[in-house]
Amino acid sequence: MGGLMGTEGSPVLAVLPPEVLAALAAGAAGAGVLALVVGAVGGVPGPSGRPSPRRWAPHVSRRVLLGAGAGVLTLVLTRWLVAAAGIGLLVVCWDRLFGAGAEADRGVARLEALATWTESLRDTIAGAIGLEQAIPATAGTSAPVLRPSLNLLVDRLRVREPLAEALVRFAGDVDDPSADVVCAALVLNARLRGPGLRDVLTALAASTREELDVRRRIEAGRRSIRRSVQIVLLIVLGVMGSLAVFNRPYVAPYSTVTGQFALLVVGAVLLVSLLWLRRLARVETHERFLVAPATATARAVAR
Repeated sequence: MGGLMGTEGSPVLAVLPPEVLAALAAGAAGAGVLALVVGAVGGVPGPSGRPSPRRWAPHVSRRVLLGAGAGVLTLVLTRWLVAAAGIGLLVVCWDRLFGAGAEADRGVARLEALATWTESLRDTIAGAIGLEQAIPATAGTSAPVLRPSLNLLVDRLRVREPLAEALVRFAGDVDDPSADVVCAALVLNARLRGPGLRDVLTALAASTREELDVRRRIEAGRRSIRRSVQIVLLIVLGVMGSLAVFNRPYVAPYSTVTGQFALLVVGAVLLVSLLWLRRLARVETHERFLVAPATATARAVAR
C-alpha cells in the first residue's frame, strides 16, 4: 500500500504533474466521445440504404479494432492522448464522414436500373401481353440492384395478390421517389385498364434518364471535392505526425496543458468541418408519396 501512496498519505494521482493529469483527463474525454460515436454509427446499408442489424456488430467491431490500433500507435509515437483519441475517432468514423460517395453511387445505380427496367417493361408490353405477364418476364433480366425487389413482386403476383397492392409494396421495397412515379402509373393502368401505357412508360423512362444524367454530373463534381478534402486532411495529419515523431522540440508546447487543450479545440473544429462537408454533399431527393398502407394507397391512386 505504501508504494501506491504519496509522501503524506495522499493517492499517487495527487502527486502527478498537472500536465499528466490534464492529458489523462483529455484522453478519458476522447474515449468517451469515441464510445458515443461508435454507439451512434449505423450498420452496413442494406439494399434500400437502411442499416442491416445482422451485419452491424461485425462492421463496428472491425472499425473499433482499427480505431483502437491507430489510437494506440498514435499514443506511442506522439505521447498525446488527445491526438490518439482523435485519430481513433477518425478511423472509426471514416466511412461515416467520407461514405457519401458510396451512398450516392448506390442511388445512381438504383435509378439506372429503374430506367432500364421501365424500358424493358415497355418493350415487353409491345408484344401484346398483359402487365401481369410482362412483369415476370422482365424480372430475370433486370439489374442486380433491382432484382430482389422485382423477385418479391413476382412472388406476390404468384400468390394471387392484387396487382395494384403488389406494385405499391414494390415501390416501398425500392424506396425511391422515381419508383413511386413509375409504380403509380402502373397502378392506374392496373385499375383502369386504359390505353397508352407504352407512351407513359416511354415518357417516364426518358424522364428517369434525364434525372440520371444530372445526378451523375453532380456526383462527379462532388467526388473531386471529397478527394481533395481527403488529400488535404491526410497531408495535415502526416505533417503533424512527422513533426511529433522526428522534431519533438518544435511541437513541445503541445505536451503542456494549454497545448493539449489547443489540440482538442483544433480537432473539434476539424470534426465539425468534416460533418458540415458531409451534409453539403448529401443528395436531396423528393419525398415519397406511396407510403400509405398498400390497400389504401392503391385505392387512393385509382380514384
